[in-house]
Amino acid sequence: MTAAGHNLLRGKVGIITGALDEKSIAWHVAEKAHAEGAQILLTNAPVALRLGAPKALSEKLQAPLVPADLTQLSDIEKLYEAAVAHFGRPIDFLLHSVGMSLNIRKGRSYPEIDYDFYLKTLDVSAISFHKLLQIGRQKGAFARGGSIVALSYIAAQRVFPKYGDMADAKALLESITRSFGYWLGKELGVRVNIVSQSPTPTTAGSGIAGFEAMYNYAQKMSPLGNAPADACADFIVMLFSDYTRYVTMQTLYHDGGFSMMGISEEILS
Repeated sequence: MTAAGHNLLRGKVGIITGALDEKSIAWHVAEKAHAEGAQILLTNAPVALRLGAPKALSEKLQAPLVPADLTQLSDIEKLYEAAVAHFGRPIDFLLHSVGMSLNIRKGRSYPEIDYDFYLKTLDVSAISFHKLLQIGRQKGAFARGGSIVALSYIAAQRVFPKYGDMADAKALLESITRSFGYWLGKELGVRVNIVSQSPTPTTAGSGIAGFEAMYNYAQKMSPLGNAPADACADFIVMLFSDYTRYVTMQTLYHDGGFSMMGISEEILS
């Protein structure tokens, strides 16, 4: 259940990608953004619309739901056209919350990845973000002073063997955040940041082999414990708000302190 907001996003409009079901971080972000006074438009891949429950969220929040494969430039163009037509102006915020690895699904270890699968991982999970930013910029779809956020994981910086080629995708995603953050900041005052979240039992995350062990390890390592999806959504909404208007090009760790730890007493005991 979404708590009453504080109007942090009153008058703002934006696009939320990847809200698959109630476990999704994007789902929580959509609910929180709506509660904080924003108008939103939801989008997901056509196949995801069949697998998940985005239509229920769309109806609940009275938010349009636009199917779009974010690896396809034509779909992204139509997405922005639909958003600008619906809102009557450019968007103030955007969440990229899309990731997929066929190598992980097929149980292929990192040294044995299939390269066709690998290219698909990079396209869906990282290059799609560059495409979203490039086309949004070209079409004038971003409002001045807006905020764009993507989701990462610390495997972009450290080795987590079971995370496979998704680690490479997240590293690329973080690089795109920095590089495009420069251009959009100079041109429009738009911030581009990435949130590196704790292991979270989403539908996608739980599909990684050894996820439960990773989750339990991070829980023992983090002084505050793992950050849940709901709290991550609070953090992202703050990044959408004007309270963070000078924060950009950053990888921000929302992980209960895990990223600063070497070892904990709970691991040693």
